[in-house]
Amino acid sequence: MKRHIPNTITCCNLICGCIATYFVLQPVARYDLALAFIVGGAVFDFFDGFMARLLKVSSPIGKELDSLADCITFGMAPASVVFALLSEVTPNASVGSPVADFLPFVAFILAAFSALRLAKFNLDERQSTSFIGLPTPANALFWGALAYGAHDWLTVMPSALWILLSGILVSSFLLVAEIPMFALKFKNFGWHGNVLRYSFILAAFLLLIFFGWVAFAYIIVLYVLLSMGANIMKRNA
Repeated sequence: MKRHIPNTITCCNLICGCIATYFVLQPVARYDLALAFIVGGAVFDFFDGFMARLLKVSSPIGKELDSLADCITFGMAPASVVFALLSEVTPNASVGSPVADFLPFVAFILAAFSALRLAKFNLDERQSTSFIGLPTPANALFWGALAYGAHDWLTVMPSALWILLSGILVSSFLLVAEIPMFALKFKNFGWHGNVLRYSFILAAFLLLIFFGWVAFAYIIVLYVLLSMGANIMKRNA
């Protein structure tokens, strides 16, 4: 039975992604519930690999299933979130029909780049202890938190459409860019060699306390900036 536990957890991740997608594609999008299920999917995504290593039951099918689940929860779900946002802000933008009718579908570029990112990750042996490009869970958390926290002002801003379209391009680039980004994987728990990780965890914890779930958007931006800063310092050294 124990060999089925990690795959069961992975399927819970996939189901969370399906439910998140459902909630944002309703006539009245529930961004709060979508974010909640994306967060739930991220938790399951962490524990499936953890349990596979703990129980020593890693398998090729588990690896493939994990990527398929991630495509839904961290690819399709955030793309659907952005689709719902674009569907709300496009009527307020000075974009004529029929272009305006098709603009929300640009959001699904995120799903394509997320799938490409996951495929690269499976084949890239450099990413065993860190990441190359923005991890898909981080991207999904950013968009889920942004939609939940910034919905009210985004939907009334005249420039919201262009902000969202620019965000799609930036996210798509970061997902597949050759930019090293640190992972929260500890070889040891000492301060030496883990300063960046501990600093990030502390900052994330404080942001969550002060801002609640909306903080995930700030946390992901902080993660990207810290990774880039660490790369610059490493090159200079």
